[in-house]
Amino acid sequence: MRVDLFDFDLPPENIALRPASPRDSARMLLVEGGEGMFADRHVSDLPGLLRAGDCLVFNDTRVIPAQLEGRRGEARVGATLHKREGLRQWRAFVRNAKRVRTGDRIDFGAGVSAIATGRGEDGSILLDFEGDEPVELLLERAGTMPLPPYIAGKRPTDERDRDDYQTMFAREKGAVAAPTAALHFTPRLMEALAAAGIASETLTLHVGAGTFLPVKADDTDDHRMHAEWGRIDAATADRLNAVRAAGGRVIAVGTTSLRLLESATGEDGVIRPFDGDTAIFITPGYRFRAIDGLMTNFHLPKSTLFMLVSALMGRERMQAAYAHAIAQGYRFYSYGDSSLLLPG
Repeated sequence: MRVDLFDFDLPPENIALRPASPRDSARMLLVEGGEGMFADRHVSDLPGLLRAGDCLVFNDTRVIPAQLEGRRGEARVGATLHKREGLRQWRAFVRNAKRVRTGDRIDFGAGVSAIATGRGEDGSILLDFEGDEPVELLLERAGTMPLPPYIAGKRPTDERDRDDYQTMFAREKGAVAAPTAALHFTPRLMEALAAAGIASETLTLHVGAGTFLPVKADDTDDHRMHAEWGRIDAATADRLNAVRAAGGRVIAVGTTSLRLLESATGEDGVIRPFDGDTAIFITPGYRFRAIDGLMTNFHLPKSTLFMLVSALMGRERMQAAYAHAIAQGYRFYSYGDSSLLLPG
């Protein structure tokens, strides 16, 4: 399909630079299948919008301070780590990458340095961190939270972002972008969901910086997704299959949870254990096998994520939903408001 079919105009004032407080007070647009009206709700309304027996699936990845600023000689170099390749190796998107050659040493300060050991077809650079300390400890010293460019371009990252850009489920270190749909959840909301008979499960998908890269191709067939590592254990897969067998719905919280669930599910609709990379790219025409709904924030024009929600609900339906959200002043992107998509 033509990429420009997924374009829309977004006023800059609709881009959120801080999250709602409290988190579950964010607005939430209810979009159901068919041609009915949209409902303007709040995230705190979620227990009344789902059914007893449904199950929400969260991504428990934890964002690491993967944004680094350093020097190669006199040249300034900025690096955003996006995927672990080995015990001490990370692939990174590098600003001023043309100034970095294989074998160059980059000093990131605070006793943290890395050697450039290769370049990928996508222009990324493989960094091999020096020393014997765990890379995660090095990043805690020298790195900052890798806020999306549409936020970082408008204000500097600060100490508040270390908490704001982390979900309450964050446990497994390795993401360089937050699974932002889950940012809206609080212990109070989880208690209300449990009281309503709504279950929850977690999986792990380490979100990479490739999620922010624009689609440069004119046709979706020519776009290639960056691979991300994920895991669903056998016990979780069994419980999710039992939810659907009992007539409940599996609702993915975030496109990262959805993509991993779909990667782990066969043509027979059975969710299986998964441990490895996925580069699944979901566009209209895709037949969903694992999920019955999606809670997600509002996405960029012509992005792979807007293509994904269009695949779930229909492109025209989502264009209309986004037009409604913009007109009603919903806040977009990572720190923005939410939507609940139920295709029916």
